[in-house]
Amino acid sequence: AFEWYLKAANQHNITSQFWIGSFYEEGQGTKKDLSKAMEWYLKAAEQGSAGAQDSIGEMYENGRGVKQDYDKAMEWFLKAANGGRASSQNQVGLMYQQGKGVPQDSSKAMEWFLKAAEQSYPAAQFNIGFL
Repeated sequence: AFEWYLKAANQHNITSQFWIGSFYEEGQGTKKDLSKAMEWYLKAAEQGSAGAQDSIGEMYENGRGVKQDYDKAMEWFLKAANGGRASSQNQVGLMYQQGKGVPQDSSKAMEWFLKAAEQSYPAAQFNIGFL
């Protein structure tokens, strides 16, 4: 699968670029390589892949293959969240709730949790109840 996804990714197929990034991040079908994962996620993210934007945000939030940077994590999560990705909207809410990369703000956290919850995202629904 990796070989065929790579062929499509090299032809600028956004979905394949995202999956190649994921394969490199997880070491599936290829050797784990976080810098190559980031490289492929960036290619997909620049074409508007919310999944890739979210993955980049996670890498920055957790310091996976890059220096941990909550500001950059928030920047990437917001790109995906503004594109309508429920998991990213929930993550933006968590960043506000925890004060990571932004000042802690429960009302903004709730705003983002509600956006995700309206898309039936269970973690956001839980976070609303918890907040």
